[in-house]
Amino acid sequence: MNEISTTCPYCGVGCGVLASAGAGETAVVRGDPEHPSNYGRLCSKGAALGETVDLDGRLLYPQISGQRVSWDAALDHVAAGFRRIISEHGPDAVAFYVSGQLLTEDYYVANKLMKGFIGSANIDTNSRLCMSSSVAGHKRAFGSDTVPGCYEDLEQAELLVLVGSNAAWCHPVLFQRIRAAKEQHPERKLIVIDPRRTATCDIADLHLPVKSGSDAVLFNGLLTYLFQNGRVDFNYLEAATEGYGRALQAARDSAASIPTVAAACGIAEQDLARFYHLFATTERVVTIYSQGVNQSSSGTDKVNAVINCHLATGRIGRPGMGPFSVTGQPNAMGGREVGGLANQLAAHMDFDNPRHVGSVRRFWQAPNMATRPGLKAVDMFRAVDDGRIKAIWIMATNPVVSLPDADRVREALRKCELVVVSDCIANTDTTACSQVLLPAAAWGEKDGTVTNSERRISRQRTFLPTAGEARPDWWMVCEVAKRLGHGQAFAFQSPTQIFREHAALSGFENDGARDFDLSGLVSISDDDYTRLRPVQWPVTSAQGLGTNRMFSDGKFFTPSRKARFIAVDPRLPANSPNDEFPMVLNTGRVRDHWHTLTRTGKSPRLSAHTLEPYAELHPRDAARLHINDGALLRLYSRWGWMIARAAISDAQRPGSVFVPMHWNAQFAARGRVGALVNPETDPVSGQPESKHTPVRVEPYAPKWQGFIISRRPLNLPVLDYWVVAVGRQFWRYELASETLPEKWGPWARKLLCADDRAHAEWVEYLDGAAGRYRGARLVGNRLDSCLFVANNQNLPPRTWLGQLFAQENLSKQDRMSLLMGVPSKDHADGGRVVCSCFGVGINTLTAAIRDEGLETVEAIGKNLKAGTNCGSCIPELKALIKEAGARKVS
Repeated sequence: MNEISTTCPYCGVGCGVLASAGAGETAVVRGDPEHPSNYGRLCSKGAALGETVDLDGRLLYPQISGQRVSWDAALDHVAAGFRRIISEHGPDAVAFYVSGQLLTEDYYVANKLMKGFIGSANIDTNSRLCMSSSVAGHKRAFGSDTVPGCYEDLEQAELLVLVGSNAAWCHPVLFQRIRAAKEQHPERKLIVIDPRRTATCDIADLHLPVKSGSDAVLFNGLLTYLFQNGRVDFNYLEAATEGYGRALQAARDSAASIPTVAAACGIAEQDLARFYHLFATTERVVTIYSQGVNQSSSGTDKVNAVINCHLATGRIGRPGMGPFSVTGQPNAMGGREVGGLANQLAAHMDFDNPRHVGSVRRFWQAPNMATRPGLKAVDMFRAVDDGRIKAIWIMATNPVVSLPDADRVREALRKCELVVVSDCIANTDTTACSQVLLPAAAWGEKDGTVTNSERRISRQRTFLPTAGEARPDWWMVCEVAKRLGHGQAFAFQSPTQIFREHAALSGFENDGARDFDLSGLVSISDDDYTRLRPVQWPVTSAQGLGTNRMFSDGKFFTPSRKARFIAVDPRLPANSPNDEFPMVLNTGRVRDHWHTLTRTGKSPRLSAHTLEPYAELHPRDAARLHINDGALLRLYSRWGWMIARAAISDAQRPGSVFVPMHWNAQFAARGRVGALVNPETDPVSGQPESKHTPVRVEPYAPKWQGFIISRRPLNLPVLDYWVVAVGRQFWRYELASETLPEKWGPWARKLLCADDRAHAEWVEYLDGAAGRYRGARLVGNRLDSCLFVANNQNLPPRTWLGQLFAQENLSKQDRMSLLMGVPSKDHADGGRVVCSCFGVGINTLTAAIRDEGLETVEAIGKNLKAGTNCGSCIPELKALIKEAGARKVS
């Protein structure tokens, strides 16, 4: 195989991948052992990339109003629409909404066109939803959007503090590196600060289940504690910082003592004291934070509260210490570099600095240079809704699912004059609202660069032929720019040319005044760009091999060259629970899915772990609400409602409910949690309050529930609830409705396309009194589809039925088991999949642990292979071992 070195398109870890075209529409992937982000490791999502590159569902041709057109016709239409609206209403009447899924070169030309040539800063990115509070916090403290450390620091730290970060599921390869370092050095400590007890707590020495929104109080209390216990580095403060006195006073006003902080955060005083003591007495400390900090109406203050504690102790810029923001997308950092955020200029320059505006104008020779920030994501779509923005181009993202108050976003796009969507997927919630669709090249077809969470630039390279008439995003932007009369500035013929200009701008009028600097790569040749190895910026003539840590010299990018403490006055979340909406909704990712399922939803092994949207509740809340585990429920907020499956767990904090973010209208009815999410934003960063929405939870009791397994995708009738997931050789549907069919048999036959009795055999069972129906369609003694229905959620397990679809002929025992709804002795039910890499189910694992006496993860791996590939399932394996031990004791 001709393996190509490329980069994973999922999270901000930025793992290196060796990939090649496989048989049919597949790819063969493995971790790149030479890539310094992962050294050959891949998580479950990365390991399954080969299952996600087929052309099923791809957008292959340009379309206008649903009709296929030529590229020239589509691009002419887009340019004419933008030109007319700009002429009639001005440049602020148009907008771009872009994505951390774009490559840096795509991002660069989009930002250049909007801010330099259209003349508006109305370009923002879905990265606004995940890391803009970090950007704002970095800039307030450091004078620049700089992540100080590198991944090696996570392995060298004596104490790791993870705040609002379920790294085991959201950044699994980093978590594997942390786990390996801790196993080699058991004396090192790890503390998890999160309202939920997540899989990350599997290796934690201490879990602090803080109240939602209380992070700033917690870290203000730490700053106070450090001062009270003589742990402040005053020499560092004097030499390298400013503003400490004001920050300390604000901290003491809000968090004067351990009892005060413990009460405000809802945690035990002794646990809080242990955290503070460990932080104060440990030299090498890294605080890793993610969306639990960022996604807040006071996220920027929370970021600065964390940074304040590292500045106070001088623990920054040195090995094994510092604040560390981990990003959610593969190129969130690259978007920050090129000015993809509405309030930034390219190359980490800023609108509030006239010299920066002038530098970018001169470099681009921009005739219509924007001079003030544009609208941030939530405000951008409000402007679409009220008609201020009349044309929007959405690139590589799905805001009708991912933005808060998502139903309002959908309605806004439906009434917008011109909605252009460039994507690689034809049918999404967002493409359904567009007039123009532009087919984009997908991962494996694209060529360019991305930057990960540690500032490391890596190459994404082409190893698959471009599908249909798809084109790179940078090419589309340049073609529209040419049609708008800006051809000379967008005469790029390759991503290499764009990268060279991007690097040149980073060094233009810089002279060390700005953190982001790629001037050492300005003259990179085409061949060297092709061979470019991963490198951390800045890359200059003096630092030709890149820079692993920043601020080691105690110099920052503020006017005084000193870091700034920020006085933080903790604020409660923007909307508090009340009598109507008494619980707090928290959203996030699951282990094996990504964003809005357009990629991971194609993979049978990834879909097997978490099939449905679920709502995780504490047992106390479930009992109060009369909700059983596995039952359906409704969640309501001021902004919308959804249906989900109840998952009862004491890992959840009482009064809170967790719901994953992934499901959309293609995979579920009423499964979009974004429809509920509070659209309140941080006043500094513009990041939405995605971790704290007041909601009401109620039981949902439909007249019937059921499931279908079918060899073919089905056109479902209108139902109150349905979810679909792809399996191996089948599609699986979970169903529920408040309306009963007149007769189950005819309804089932019509639904399963079983009208042709000459070619198909139908077997069925009906118990009307008990509300049970089972029907199966067989073609040539091969199971084609089946439907199981009950008047509640007490339905047969599904895994063994999926196994029947692998058989060419059903035995008499298999036929009987279909009617009885129980597996035959030849098809034991493996249960819900725990290990996605090897398809090992929970029942198989539980039985092996019990019968084989397996007491370690290593023993499970040797016996069943589970946990031996990507390692993402190890926390769940350990939990099963612990449960088995508890059963023995009882």
